Parts: sequence; structure tokens; C-alpha cells
Amino acid sequence: MGEPRPAGPADGPVEGELRFVHLGFGDNAVDYLDAWQEQKRVHAARFADEIPDTCLMLEHPPVYTAGRRTEDSERPLDGTPVVDVDRGGKITWHGPGQLVGYPILKLPRPVDVVAHVRRLEEAMIRACAELGLATTRVEGRSGVWVLGDAVEKPARGAGDTAPGGDFSGLALDFDPRLNQEDYDPRLMGPEYAPSNAGQRGEDRKLAQIGIRVSKGVTMHGFSFNCNPDTTGFDRIVPCGIRDAGVTSLSQELGRNVPVSEVLPLMEKHLREVLESATPLPRAV
Repeated sequence: MGEPRPAGPADGPVEGELRFVHLGFGDNAVDYLDAWQEQKRVHAARFADEIPDTCLMLEHPPVYTAGRRTEDSERPLDGTPVVDVDRGGKITWHGPGQLVGYPILKLPRPVDVVAHVRRLEEAMIRACAELGLATTRVEGRSGVWVLGDAVEKPARGAGDTAPGGDFSGLALDFDPRLNQEDYDPRLMGPEYAPSNAGQRGEDRKLAQIGIRVSKGVTMHGFSFNCNPDTTGFDRIVPCGIRDAGVTSLSQELGRNVPVSEVLPLMEKHLREVLESATPLPRAV
């Protein structure tokens, strides 16, 4: 996993400090299970106040990971292996071209998980804005999004007996998003794949968030699509969401945006957001 700065008592926790550790990128991408073990080690050190708040930054080789709420119907249909993990959220894909960050932070108890997620989203939204891309949140769906066009059923004219108001009296709309309440994009052909959501004008997720809090210290975190092959998402129902898709900075900006370009921006904005915030206990 490269040469990460060791986490130990010599570091000494400093109030409000956020430390970044680079575990590995590109040819040195870190196996998911190895990174998970490192998270656990750093988590224990942070809980013991041996180190300051620490964010592990890295890339993974291709892997599917499933959070606790993942349903069997959302997993790959072809039996591709999936790593089941203890974070929240559902199933997602990690791979080259995706910046992954695991902020391991001590928060006041009772922990306000939603506020923590909002802070991670804010840092990524700011990074996107600096790159020239407007992004947003979607109510009820964590992560960072690029909004698409609303998908609506065609209007019906007066006296129409078929949707669409076609003068022939017969109009058929085969778009499964309109006619199937729970369609599976994996069975509908590549034109309905999550990676093609931008071409369809759908909402599309640019960054995913899935976290766990144990003993008041956070684990897991975010994955930010810089220039990955987004067809990696097409074998699953990403984050359990069937009516939207995925995208990347490169797809949205129309140029190659590598992880190396996004890394310093994310570190800057994570530091701004996390060090300036005053986390408060969740209201009870």
C-alpha cells in the first residue's frame, strides 16, 4: 500500500487538525480488503486519541462492495463476486479513475450521521464548482448529483383514447421508465444502462457516500468519479437506485479529469469544511 505515514502515538492528536494519508493510486491501487484492515487500525488509534482525525486517500482495483441494506436483486446478475461490508448504504462499484476517501473522524455523541454526510457532500460540491461543474444534492438520496431532465408521460389531449395525443388515436411509448414501476435497467439493453444516464437526460450520481460510525468514530466515506470506466456500474443497481444513473467529471466536463487533478482539490475542500465545522451532538 505504498509508504503511508505511520499512525501511532508519536503523531499526537491536535485539536481540529485533519491529516491526510495517501495509501496508493494508479499502479499502486489498494486492494479493498487491505484498505478495510487499515481503516480498522486507524479507527482504533483515533478512538484511543493516539492520532488526529485522519483521511485515507486512495484508488481501488475494480471491486463491488455491498452495504448492509443491499438487496439480492441489486447484485450482479452474472454472479460477479461482491464484498459485503459493514457500512451503510447499498451496493456500488470502485475502480481505477475513482478517488476514494475514508475520513476517520471522532464526532461528539450522540453522533449526527446526517450532518457528517452533508459535510462530505459539501466538500465535493465545492471541488466540482472549482472545476467548473455545477452539482447538487437530491433530497432523500445521499451523494453528489448532476440533475437531468424530468421524465414525464406525454400529455393527453381532449378526447384522446391513447396517451400522447397522437392524431391517429394510437400512440405507444415503449420507454420502460414510463411504463414499468420497477424496471431493471440491466435487462433493458445498453441504452438504459446506468452509465448512459447522461445521454438519456436522467439524474446521474457523480459521487457516492457510505459510512459507518463505531464508538463515535467514523469509517468508510466517499468515492468520487473522476475518469473511471462507468460501465462498471452497469452490472448492478447502483446504490439501489433504478430511475437514475451514474456519471463522472470527465463525462460531464468533456475532457479527461484524472484522480491526480482532483486529489488536491478534495483535500483542500475537505480541510476547509471539516476543520471549520463545529460538529454538534445529534438532538435527542
